[in-house]
Amino acid sequence: MAKKRTEASQAISDVAKAEGGTFKGSKSAQMQSELVKQRKMEEASANVGSKLDTAPGSITKEDAQAAHRAESRALGGQQPASGSVASQAQHEAAVNEGATSTSTTAASLDPAVQSQMDRQANFEDAASKVGGKLVNEPGNVTKEEADTLHSREHRAFGQTEKGGLAAQAQHQVAENEKS
Repeated sequence: MAKKRTEASQAISDVAKAEGGTFKGSKSAQMQSELVKQRKMEEASANVGSKLDTAPGSITKEDAQAAHRAESRALGGQQPASGSVASQAQHEAAVNEGATSTSTTAASLDPAVQSQMDRQANFEDAASKVGGKLVNEPGNVTKEEADTLHSREHRAFGQTEKGGLAAQAQHQVAENEKS
């Protein structure tokens, strides 16, 4: 991976030279920003991924939030996919914060943890449906779908991500209403 980073850094340097330097809003500045986001996501994923592999019982809510933020930023505000390191970390953190035993079966979970897991699953379900619609038929995204996605994201994570899928859906609805 170090070789890829070196290649990326060289590409940024070449673009900066062609632009006459790096300045706010320049292509090289944008490339640098994306590279930093990618590196932070890789670092967070490696840290949390290592914990997931070696000591899943040590995953905290803060670990999960850090992984979620880093992945979301690297994805341009999109929510991390189900099964991603961030998603797995959120699941483990929820289990660790409220499980009554080390088993992760539904019967062994504290009701509050099960409720949190259900809220996240509801969000992922809505995100899958609306996300596909945003890509394939953006003109058909309804206000109700955008509002439902916003509500489910807030319930699942306690906030909505600026520029995230719910925000994009609501923006698309506003654009659709202008037409």
